[in-house]
Amino acid sequence: MLGRSVMNSAPRFLNQGFNGVGFFKIPGQLAALRPVLLANCRQASTSPRLWIPSLSHTNFTKGLAEKRENTFTDRSQLKYARRLVVKLGSAVITREDEHGLALGRLASIVEQVAECQNEGRECIMVTSGAVAFGKQKLTQELLMSLSMRETLSPTDHTREDAPTLVEPRAAAAVGQSGLMSLYDAMFSQYGVKIAQVLVTKADFYNEETRKNIISTLSELISLNIVPIINTNDAVSPPPQIDEPIGAKPGKRGISLKDNDSLAAMLAAEIQSDLLILMSDVDGIYNKPPWEPGARFLHTFSSEQRQTIEFGQKSKVGTGGMDSKVNSAIWALDRGVSVVICNGMAKEAVKTILSGRKIGTFFTDSANIGAVPTEIVAENARIGGRILQTLTPEQRASCVHTLADLLISKQSQILDANQKDLQEATSSGLAKPLLSRLSLTPAKLKNLAVGLNQIAESSHNNVGRVLRRTKLAEGLDLKQITVPIGVLLVIFESRPDSLPQVAALAIASGNGLLLKGGKEAAHSNKALMELVKEALSTIGAGNAISLVSTREEIGDLLSMEQHIDLIIPRGSSELVRSIQQQSQHIPVLGHAEGICHVFVDKDADLKKALKIIRDAKCDYPAACNAMETLLVHEDLMSTSFFSDVCDLLKKEGVTIYSGPVLNQMLTFGPPLAKSMKHEYGALQCCIEVVKGFDEAIEHIHTYGSGHTDVIVTENNSRAEDFQKKVDSACVFHNASSRFADGFRFGLGAEVGISTARIHARGPVGVEGLLTTKWVLDGVDHAASDFSEEGGRKWLHESLPVN
Repeated sequence: MLGRSVMNSAPRFLNQGFNGVGFFKIPGQLAALRPVLLANCRQASTSPRLWIPSLSHTNFTKGLAEKRENTFTDRSQLKYARRLVVKLGSAVITREDEHGLALGRLASIVEQVAECQNEGRECIMVTSGAVAFGKQKLTQELLMSLSMRETLSPTDHTREDAPTLVEPRAAAAVGQSGLMSLYDAMFSQYGVKIAQVLVTKADFYNEETRKNIISTLSELISLNIVPIINTNDAVSPPPQIDEPIGAKPGKRGISLKDNDSLAAMLAAEIQSDLLILMSDVDGIYNKPPWEPGARFLHTFSSEQRQTIEFGQKSKVGTGGMDSKVNSAIWALDRGVSVVICNGMAKEAVKTILSGRKIGTFFTDSANIGAVPTEIVAENARIGGRILQTLTPEQRASCVHTLADLLISKQSQILDANQKDLQEATSSGLAKPLLSRLSLTPAKLKNLAVGLNQIAESSHNNVGRVLRRTKLAEGLDLKQITVPIGVLLVIFESRPDSLPQVAALAIASGNGLLLKGGKEAAHSNKALMELVKEALSTIGAGNAISLVSTREEIGDLLSMEQHIDLIIPRGSSELVRSIQQQSQHIPVLGHAEGICHVFVDKDADLKKALKIIRDAKCDYPAACNAMETLLVHEDLMSTSFFSDVCDLLKKEGVTIYSGPVLNQMLTFGPPLAKSMKHEYGALQCCIEVVKGFDEAIEHIHTYGSGHTDVIVTENNSRAEDFQKKVDSACVFHNASSRFADGFRFGLGAEVGISTARIHARGPVGVEGLLTTKWVLDGVDHAASDFSEEGGRKWLHESLPVN
């Protein structure tokens, strides 16, 4: 009776092996079971372990033929790779001293490969390491046999020289069995079976032995076993054969000189979807990474081959980067997608399959689509520097042009927005998000007003002198405002954010990358065309770009060399996620907008009802909407609580009660699950506090430092509230909805910050500026101010104007 692993592999086996399809025949012992396997295909295919989506489930033969000509064109497609070849370079699994294995790294890679195998992929490994493993053992044996001599002759240096006395072929012979035992022990922890396939390079130049190797591999794959290919370094290699093999009409062959070319050959022969070449470098640079001007290539095409300069190969392995690129291109020509990556990176295999940017992805040049994001970001920096050098009038003119385009091209903007709304409605997007997504003529008109406001107020932003000091005679120091550099703004649902943020970036002279939500793709594209049109009038077309929706946010957050500040605009989940993921780039924003309105005992209750209604109902999805209403307990003896409930219910607001209110009521609003919650909809919580101090304590305990309001006719208490509440915005007798860049007279905002460093509250142009120091001297040297120098410090403050 056949084992379960054979039966479980039946659907994959049938798709690839029967009827002469693919590269191998039905194993003899399974031939008689063909009717049984065919009958069980439909039932077995329901197992989540068996089926990884590929190019074609319904007609695999046709899909495979197509795939041989067309590899994956985008990293996001790598998750569909079913058959993987993972090559582990010597530098990845060998310790720094070259004697022994880096067990931690190896265990991590084994775990990832095992997980891929267990989820239904087919994995093959090409590994080094036998020599290093054997060297470790033989060195120990050699030292033990020489220990007496070393004891009698303390000056003997045999211990130091012992490693160099170990012959590599002998080390390989000793290490091969130990290496495979180690692999077997590691993979068995995950229920994965392995088999060693020991080869020499000459085996591939012989047609019969090459067919036998491929036949063996195909049968192991069909049995759900991970083949581990290891070159037999224990035998003396035959004279180097440099004749290319594996040539096809119109395509060059490959010479097998190292494990890179071996892995490429195997990947092509077994029709692998993806080849991962792991080494001790991150990937491909356009020149050796230590040289000036070196740029990492996240994506590589065969057309770029002549533009690359290579450094020296690894000290441990036999193949250098030149060999890896040649092997990768050779495999790519035969329909195998390739990634060269650093095997020491954390969870490299899983990260590659998730579509993230790790290593260098090889693809056909004809399929390279958008400009790489790194280039877009660098262009944004160059464009931002152009903006910085323009006159304030030129920058203002550009923003005015954008404002005019919002009105003159209103119809095409609304048409694009209507497409987004239709798609969002059919996909079941929540109503608050639909409200944010929607654009109307009134919204566009308000946008244009805000943009013109930004333009008018931008004439004294960049280059404004903040401080002037006369340090000494002829030595004058100035502190002036300058742009931060390149901004990354990530926003959800609200396409009106795009022109607002673009105008602020232009006015402040910053380069800008915009990452919008896919639900607003049509609207964002239409608005971005207008931004580009406005920028072209001042020769800075590349200063602002919309990042492709395929770009992973995680990859953008790792581009600290290109991006200076991240500003997320959207849900609390989005903002919190960005803050957690960004390790090296500062994030400006607020994770939550838990805004309070406190109705004091001395409040004008008519005013209070008006403010409450506006704060909650004007735009409940906004981050400055009221989420918790605090009521002074003295007001509970009046009709105020009933009036508030009637008002909110009439507006369709669902009310929840805080713990204190819940204890006071026999029946009423249900208890809130949490007092620290941003509803972002027509929902809110009402809680009762004993007085002023308890209200402040509640705000500091459950608030988010965004916007908090007191309603009272007691001005001294209001001043005390504004002084004691530690939030970005603190209002008296005004709705929390006023916490907005346009309403503050800033024209617009890139977001509202609850941080305490750099900018706080609605962030307009000034929040997008930093400073630099400019010093003018004659022939001044620091030594001039020593006792012998003769010059004296003045440190005299001068008028900034």
